[in-house]
Amino acid sequence: MQAIFLDTETTGLDCTKHVAIDIAFEVVDMTTNKSKVRYQSLIKHPLEIWQLADPTSLLINGYTFEQISVGKEVQTARDEIISIFTDLGIERGKAVFICQNPAFDRGFFMQLIDVYTQERLGWPYHWLDFASMYWSLLAKQMVDTKSQFPESLNISKNEIAKVYNLPEENTPHSAMQGVEHLMLCYQTVFGLKFTS
Repeated sequence: MQAIFLDTETTGLDCTKHVAIDIAFEVVDMTTNKSKVRYQSLIKHPLEIWQLADPTSLLINGYTFEQISVGKEVQTARDEIISIFTDLGIERGKAVFICQNPAFDRGFFMQLIDVYTQERLGWPYHWLDFASMYWSLLAKQMVDTKSQFPESLNISKNEIAKVYNLPEENTPHSAMQGVEHLMLCYQTVFGLKFTS
């Protein structure tokens, strides 16, 4: 089983209006805990698309038009990702995506590689949510210890990191930095160690 730890940085929250400007992933063979490949690319967009950006999102990720203007064309990034996934044998039942927030990342990933292409290639349609994994462990712990569930609970990746005495993700954000922080949190929560 292969796990694709994936993150995107975008020009806003709405995948019908905004665009992915940075994508990164690392594929880990979960049977050996070995990393198989890392990928990161800035995505180039024209100025008229950039001008639709949400300023708050750009404050979080810190990207400028000048930075993304040297990125790859969407088609180039698309072709590279398809090639990598094909070479690795990424397919449904043998791989899953793992994200901090797949409800967000999946919409922007589909801008690069549409759902029909993903389906034709037999890619996994399971996008796993790290916060939900943590929630499940916490719920099990509450049951096992006969404890009450807290009245409120922040299950952001940074809050989960704090519980395990890990650093928060640095700002401004980048997609590869997000992948690395996600993998650090995942390994710590589940007691794993990925190797190169």
